[in-house]
Amino acid sequence: MADGSTDPTFGVDMGRNPPIAAYIGFSVTIPLRIFDKNQGEKQRTELDIRRNERLRDAAQAQVFSDVDSAYAMVNGNLNLLRPYKANTCNWRPRFARPFLFLSAWRSVAAGFLNAQNDYRSVQLNYLNLIGSYMTAASQLNLAVGREAIQ
Repeated sequence: MADGSTDPTFGVDMGRNPPIAAYIGFSVTIPLRIFDKNQGEKQRTELDIRRNERLRDAAQAQVFSDVDSAYAMVNGNLNLLRPYKANTCNWRPRFARPFLFLSAWRSVAAGFLNAQNDYRSVQLNYLNLIGSYMTAASQLNLAVGREAIQ
């Protein structure tokens, strides 16, 4: 842009001619830009500036989108994990196991095996939820760019 603009030029001239006295002259030159050779470059530069601004805005929106989706995934996993941990994994299996062994002593093998299968599936589901939460937390840390959740 600086090379493409026209600036007036000021000049001063002084001299002495022996038969005639000394003289002083002033001049102002303003170039007329009829054919601007930089006009195409100025236009291309403006287009590049606007394109890079749009790319920056798109990258910024993508970062916000990544952080929002990772945060929603962490919250969803926490919402699933909290009641699961409080209701299922803390008291039911601990109290169910002694009763399962009592039922085995009474020769109710099928009930014992079903209860043991249920206990294992509950534990497996709980561990899968913990794994999902850890994956979501690492994705949030990656999207944020630092350790937001440890």
